[in-house]
Amino acid sequence: MTEKPLLPTIDDPSDLRKLPTSKLPQVAQEIREYMIETLSKIGGHTAASLGPVELTLALHYCFDTPRDRLIWDVGHQAYSHKIITGRRDRFPTVKQYGGLSGFLRREESPYDVFNAGHAGTSISAALGMAIARDLKGEEFHVVAVIGDGGLTAGMAMEAFNQAGHEKRRLIVVLNDNEMSIAPNVGAVSGYLNRIRGGQPYNTIKDEIEELLKSIPGVGEMMFKSAKMVKDAISRAFVPGVLAEELGFRYYGPINGHDTDALIEVFNEARHLDHPVLIHTLTMKGKGYEPAERDPYSWHGTTPFDIATGSFIKAKATAPTYTQVFAETTAKMMEQDDRVVAITAAMPDGTGLNKVSPRFPDRVIDVGIAEQHAVTLAAGMALEGMKPICAIYSTFLQRAFDQVVHDVCLMDIPVAFAIDRGGIVGADGPTHHGLLDFTYLRALPNMIVMASKDENELARMLKTAVEANHPASVRFPRGNGLGVPMDETLEPVEIGKGELLREGSDGAIIAIGHMVAAAVEAAERLSSEGVEVAVMNARFVRPLDTEMVLALADTTGCLVTVEDHYLDGGFGSAVLEALENHRRFIRSELA
Repeated sequence: MTEKPLLPTIDDPSDLRKLPTSKLPQVAQEIREYMIETLSKIGGHTAASLGPVELTLALHYCFDTPRDRLIWDVGHQAYSHKIITGRRDRFPTVKQYGGLSGFLRREESPYDVFNAGHAGTSISAALGMAIARDLKGEEFHVVAVIGDGGLTAGMAMEAFNQAGHEKRRLIVVLNDNEMSIAPNVGAVSGYLNRIRGGQPYNTIKDEIEELLKSIPGVGEMMFKSAKMVKDAISRAFVPGVLAEELGFRYYGPINGHDTDALIEVFNEARHLDHPVLIHTLTMKGKGYEPAERDPYSWHGTTPFDIATGSFIKAKATAPTYTQVFAETTAKMMEQDDRVVAITAAMPDGTGLNKVSPRFPDRVIDVGIAEQHAVTLAAGMALEGMKPICAIYSTFLQRAFDQVVHDVCLMDIPVAFAIDRGGIVGADGPTHHGLLDFTYLRALPNMIVMASKDENELARMLKTAVEANHPASVRFPRGNGLGVPMDETLEPVEIGKGELLREGSDGAIIAIGHMVAAAVEAAERLSSEGVEVAVMNARFVRPLDTEMVLALADTTGCLVTVEDHYLDGGFGSAVLEALENHRRFIRSELA
């Protein structure tokens, strides 16, 4: 481990501010070395956190945090923020059980002002704090840090628009590394590319204004005339003017790895009484050559060998559910040219990056815009296509209104492939998929499925695409069970469960990947002389009420098992069925 003389002396940002600015590049280097050494052992958001180290140091150096509010978007870019805010010694526990969160959590530190896990929230939260500050007559700065990927989120643009209208004292820092998790897409990305290639807008503008005003006698008149010409030209040619048209003072682009330049612009922004957008350019994976070369693969990593840059992974015994989803999607695309797949900035996470090279016109990445993804799918379905929306359970929550209003109420046949259903481990509560049964099973016309293994996932995906109704299939993170895969893709019968084991002493009704655990539990009980039936429910909606009632009548004891919150989930669906058919005697939910 490399010696780090400065980092151990920084227990909070007040220690950082005691250093001369000339020492900040060394602190940045030591932080990067510490992150690389630590993440090589435990994995984590490697490239994302290596990029904005100097940016983090400059922010804490210039602003009196936590009195000044620093709001991070998403949070996987904030490892260096954690390290210098009293959590350095606990950093090796990041994303580990009982350890630091991989994202921002208010419960963890007063420096984590706003919990972060979903992109696009920082400007809204920051503006809310700025308005509250002004209404209470208080004095502090509010700074939102958002990535260029996060800026594509509709919520971020809504907040940006409102902030310009309010004209409150607010600083927005755009951390631009040309990527979100995947390479950015869309018009906003193209707009930022044009800014990166241009000259700093305010520098040129201010110099011209000063020159014109300095001309004796006619300078002011020339300035007013030139301003009209300047405004017309800038609207056509200067990308930074969009921010100013929306009410922001724009600074940038600025080298996000130059602490002196960052400190200079932050100190200037501190004295302005209106909204400011500071556009910084950083390199994802900065300081570690393999991550710089391939930031896409190094966004979130397993442990790795520092010298070679090779990932250390446990040998897989079965394909992941995500891989099976991608392979099945590709197979259906081969068989039917109406099948299309849509992802919201997660082609790698959903496996569609393996499908898009074969079907580039039929795999669509909309950026961090889940709401748009769902309604886009609805429009395509109405024109005869068969869209599959591949969205993590936790992120589909962001498009709830669109699922209700733009799909289910019109009974439009959109298939939802819901990855990361259930507990996802290291990513923590913001990413657990524990609500989808509840928020989907109440919707009109929606079919809700969960697969017990990877073969059933493939069959359910076929079912969802062919259902002629809104349909969802949920599957977990990680590897499948290693079951044989059917050569011919056949759908499952809608609303029909599967009795896997008979028994008279009770029945376990399980859904999704908890079915395997239910079978194992039944076998253990059998060794102790207790014989219980096991039902693979397959469907949360429509529930196989006939099989549930038969098991209730023959065993008198039902136990439901699901990887989901208790309230409103699959067990609640079973209880409702029992009550509706006057079998409400006693049931246990697990």
